[in-house]
Amino acid sequence: MSKPVQQLDRVVIRFAGDSGDGMQLTGDRFTSDSAFHGNDLATLPNFPAEIRAPQGTLPGVSSFQLHFADHDVLTPGDEPDVLVAMNPAALKANLRDVPRGATIIVDTDEFSRRNLGKVGYAVSPLEDGTLESFHVHALPLTSMTVDALANYDLSRKDKERAKNMFALGLLSWLYTRPLEATEGFLRSKFATKPEILAANITALHAGVHYGETTEDFAHTYKIAPAVMAPGRYRNVTGNTALAYGLVAGAHQANLALLLGSYPITPASDILHVLSGLKRFGVTTVQAEDEIAGVGIALGASFGGALGVTTTSGPGLALKAETIGLAVSLELPLVVVDVQRGGPSTGLPTKTEQADLLQALFGRNGESPVPVIAPQSPVDCFDAAIEAVRIATAYRTPVILLSDGYLANGSEPWRLPHVDDLPDLTVDFATEPNGTDPDGKPVFHPYLRDPETLARAWAIPGTPGLEHRIGGIEKADVTGVISYDPDNHQRMTDLRDAKVKGIAATIPPIEVDDPTGDARVLVLGWGSTYGPIYAASRVVRRHGMSVARAHLRHLNPFPSNLGEVLRSYDRVIVPEMNLGQLAMLLRAAYLVDITSYTAVRGLPFTAGELADVITEAVLASNPARHSAATEAQK
Repeated sequence: MSKPVQQLDRVVIRFAGDSGDGMQLTGDRFTSDSAFHGNDLATLPNFPAEIRAPQGTLPGVSSFQLHFADHDVLTPGDEPDVLVAMNPAALKANLRDVPRGATIIVDTDEFSRRNLGKVGYAVSPLEDGTLESFHVHALPLTSMTVDALANYDLSRKDKERAKNMFALGLLSWLYTRPLEATEGFLRSKFATKPEILAANITALHAGVHYGETTEDFAHTYKIAPAVMAPGRYRNVTGNTALAYGLVAGAHQANLALLLGSYPITPASDILHVLSGLKRFGVTTVQAEDEIAGVGIALGASFGGALGVTTTSGPGLALKAETIGLAVSLELPLVVVDVQRGGPSTGLPTKTEQADLLQALFGRNGESPVPVIAPQSPVDCFDAAIEAVRIATAYRTPVILLSDGYLANGSEPWRLPHVDDLPDLTVDFATEPNGTDPDGKPVFHPYLRDPETLARAWAIPGTPGLEHRIGGIEKADVTGVISYDPDNHQRMTDLRDAKVKGIAATIPPIEVDDPTGDARVLVLGWGSTYGPIYAASRVVRRHGMSVARAHLRHLNPFPSNLGEVLRSYDRVIVPEMNLGQLAMLLRAAYLVDITSYTAVRGLPFTAGELADVITEAVLASNPARHSAATEAQK
């Protein structure tokens, strides 16, 4: 008999297990199936920094959280409605995030005395009342998987590896997810291993059949597709979208793209993606270290290509000298910093926004660099194109600040039309642009465009356009080596004015203030966009007015930012650092900023920001605060 179907508008599921249990793959496949179904979604992969932590221990727990819905989704969810825990460590590491009344599915086969002891359980939490506030489904997932694969000529260990597919099949049945995409993925992944392929597909369907026949689950659940703008969609992570944006930007500039990079978490996937796009004029060089990577990229830019280097915070520190060289040479260079928890090695697999000041000032001398930050995984595509635009038009290195949350998180992406992308065509110098004292034609490498102040870009080997390069200061216009103090002042001022002039080509910051009477503005940058938006929506649903705005350009700031900040009684800036943007805003505009910060390696939740905003709104309106207090009494 078919079971009754209950309609839901949203669900948050977290898969958790040992780092060898395939939780990232399971979550990714459930995400793809949900995207295929038409739901809007957001994800939060969370995995250990150790390559192979001791099995069954807390440091080895890997999880993947997915929020999918029939409406627009802004965050991966504050807390899971369903936790799938494949062992005691996964349960213990994640239980504090699970609200009372939520569903917990555990693999009882892994709750042995030995595994319980590894995480400090003297008695199984399945037996001592620890989980009495939850809907618990204690299932022998491992042994059921092995039984389902009894006819396959595989070792027990290989059969046990398929338990994540059994769990995926069960959850897919429970939430009416289609399986076609996952089956196609498995056929591609195990195309040369037919026995493994058949076992995984069997385990997947065994999970579905168990759900259909067991009495453990009284309902199935259905989440309708979300209403989205017409178009062709695919699910995409921030790193993948950023890689595609770099290629699209190079294509629109009619330039070859060269990536010089050293692998580093969480930026390595950009290197992986670009390495597969050689047919689009992309060259990737995996360098021996971070310094070599940026040097290769800058050399490519000198040679007339779009030079790109990717890294995270520790690597950005190592690249600082060469980025300063790019400032002096005034050549385009895109530096992607996918931020992670620090300092030093810090939290390699966790997210943070603490590289802002390093991006702005982490070089010797006066070396201004434009800095931009995407706000979502999909926005990484557009932000990458914007970085290419600025780098090529202004002949400057640009630092693009993503972070681990954006890099690994995913959401549906409506594929753009190539015709809608901006024209970034670059004009190279092809002939002399001045004369020497004797009236002979010469090339002046630092003769500037009157609007952008960008210098001429000449491809090496062009006859008559020979010129010096290097880190020693150059004379204005002629580019010869100069130690003249007045010239150094002028060149420093010109480089500064060039970056500041970018503000004329970026859009003014837009404020979302539906009622027009808000006294509190919440201003964010980077990946705080989703939590801020979601929190503002919660506050407004409770009848309170709050304005919100988000910065993409962090250097230079939009030209109207000061006016916007001064229009509100209180400005709150949430950041995953100790208040770096807040400090910059106070210094630049002499306005009071309320800084709300956290450096936990995790993104903000909408709930915590909603509490902060609510408190600020009530404090800015004493009459409303008094009424609320009386109502509480």
